[in-house]
Amino acid sequence: MDETHELGGSEVIAVKASQDEQRVWLEPAPVCPQLSQMDIAHVGVIDAVHPFKVVRSHQTGTFMFACSSGRGEVLIDGRWTPIQAGEACLLPPFVENAIRAVDPVRMDGASEVPWTYGWVRYLETPGRLPILSAKSPVKGPFPAEVLVRAVQGLHAEASRKQVTPAQIQLWIDLIHNYVLSFAQPSQGDERLWRLWQVIEADLAHPWNISKMAEIATMSREHLRRITIREIGRSPLQHVIFLRMQKASHLLATTEDKIESVAREVGYRNPFTFSTTFKKWIGRRPSEHRSASLG
Repeated sequence: MDETHELGGSEVIAVKASQDEQRVWLEPAPVCPQLSQMDIAHVGVIDAVHPFKVVRSHQTGTFMFACSSGRGEVLIDGRWTPIQAGEACLLPPFVENAIRAVDPVRMDGASEVPWTYGWVRYLETPGRLPILSAKSPVKGPFPAEVLVRAVQGLHAEASRKQVTPAQIQLWIDLIHNYVLSFAQPSQGDERLWRLWQVIEADLAHPWNISKMAEIATMSREHLRRITIREIGRSPLQHVIFLRMQKASHLLATTEDKIESVAREVGYRNPFTFSTTFKKWIGRRPSEHRSASLG
């Protein structure tokens, strides 16, 4: 996996599942093998200051982070999007993603406010239920401080000379459940959930906002408002997201021709499909297949 890290003067604490972790900035992190039971590669908290930036060209697992102070930006669906205190973001696997701290926040001569966020990085394990679903938000409100405190608690416990597995497990369960509370919300408009089920079952259909509103039994404007509120994308943007996720899976797990994959997810023009895939995933379909196989 190709990654670029510019940490600058940022301060990091982390806990990793394995000593085999190769990233230099994770070397000081205590090892906690119990994280792997939840398919978690590592967790941490960072006080990021400009010009902090991380770019991952082909992230292989779901990544969630929650901001407790300051502000930053995240690359979502090919666009830089602001994220600030009280918000969380959920980035899917096998796409290009990037995060960066913006210029320091200064008010009335106050000192720089770091962009503080807690993160949880998952691995994708065959046969295990994915963290993301069709109704998972990409960005939304979240009490980020609770995740930050839980990660700090795990770090303190894992750093002790005499580690107590039962106490470690309590912190891990808490962290994982915080992620699930954001990624798999129990509340929400059930009409949306049914709509995404219908669309996922027929991604090749030429979906438009009128047909989607008809299935959801609401006006087009109301559908747009609640989709943005609950998921963080417009209805048509979310259709593209679902198509790109399916295409990314097919390219990585089958030998189907790119043209066939394009048709299966609703694109008759391979060039349009390739251009859209590059924008959302970060690389061309052929490059994505090569990286997945390699």
